[in-house]
Amino acid sequence: MTRPTATSPVTATSENAEAQKDPVQVNVQEQNDSVPKAGSQAVSANDDSRFSRFRLIGWWDQEKIRQARVLVIGAGALGNEILKNLALLGFTNIIVVDLDSIAASNLSRSILYRAADVGKRKADVAAQATREIFPEAQVHAITANVVHGLGLGIFGWADFVLAGLDNREARLWINRACWKMNRPWIDGAIEGINGVARAFLPGTPPCYECTLGETDWAILNKRMSCNLLTLEADTEGKVATTPTISSIIAGLQVQEAVKLLHGLPVLAGKGFIFEGLNHTSYRVEYTENPDCMSHYTFSDVVRLPQTSAELTLESLLALARRDLGSQEVSVEFSRDIVHKLACQNCRAEEELFAAVGTVPYARGKCPACGQMRTVVTAHSYSGSESYGQRTLTTLGLPLFDVVTARSSEREIAYLVAGDAASVLGPLSESQKQGASAK
Repeated sequence: MTRPTATSPVTATSENAEAQKDPVQVNVQEQNDSVPKAGSQAVSANDDSRFSRFRLIGWWDQEKIRQARVLVIGAGALGNEILKNLALLGFTNIIVVDLDSIAASNLSRSILYRAADVGKRKADVAAQATREIFPEAQVHAITANVVHGLGLGIFGWADFVLAGLDNREARLWINRACWKMNRPWIDGAIEGINGVARAFLPGTPPCYECTLGETDWAILNKRMSCNLLTLEADTEGKVATTPTISSIIAGLQVQEAVKLLHGLPVLAGKGFIFEGLNHTSYRVEYTENPDCMSHYTFSDVVRLPQTSAELTLESLLALARRDLGSQEVSVEFSRDIVHKLACQNCRAEEELFAAVGTVPYARGKCPACGQMRTVVTAHSYSGSESYGQRTLTTLGLPLFDVVTARSSEREIAYLVAGDAASVLGPLSESQKQGASAK
């Protein structure tokens, strides 16, 4: 992965673009230093219901919390604390995403896991444990790699994203996805007894990518070889942490999320650095990078009722040509695809259709002559390519994703909404309600 240079994307026009903005976003953009004087719910002196103590906070609105849709990415030490806090506060619509299984080392840092859970999927166990804390919550588990296995639609489903991650590549992808889908995200990072919590709002730089320096990009580049095949995983992800620091940082993250929902000031483009040894904690303000590639938001998103298994590139191109009123149209994917591996020595070719970053370096060796093969990638379809009859599922793209149709004048982002039930599970109904409200 090389550091990208900025380009000027074609901006779509949409008469209802403003109406499509999430209410959370509008509140954030207009936040000020004043705190609301009263909440929407009265509390009687004899009220001892589950959330009655929260409603004693003047600006607290429990209904906002109940209705909010939350995407939690990462179910490790931070993710456990985030989910615990969400359940205690009364959030009812939660998706948790993690790729890994529980190891014995997780048990000393993760409140939701038990010894009997070792070897089980983190997302599944964390979701069940969260439901046990708050049985009214619908918590849907997804076992997937956030970079390669999550479609952009799941970011659009959420009102905000909470990340408890341990690597830069995943954070960078989340940052770009949230900007595209106009969603805020709150990041947390821990090491030893130190940590940081920070919020990033779409349309309001600086963003996470703006914070990356040369060292960060060098670490990101180590994940990929020069021919875009994935090298062996590095040590990033195995960091010294304690349960005490994860509870502190996750608490700050969820508290920022609650403030975000209520339109209160948050750490927008800023970070709170918790220094646990000498308690010299402080707040840092990040600087916008004018060449940052993350600063791009879809302005016109069209929901398609078909599934990824039903949509071919040819059918999408025909739809795009009709909607854009032009024959000079290309359909761009949400991420680069490895089309094939081509051997320059013996001329043999192997079609793959897998997301860039999922093909291991060892796969690049030609089975016929032993030479390393060239990676041929694909990012779009304009009608002349050989793979027009392929469906989105056979391209190596995740379900519930977004593809972008572009002409010389404007663009349309197509959300494959037919996949929603398969990806969101029981929360697909809240997705429909949220779409109708926006």
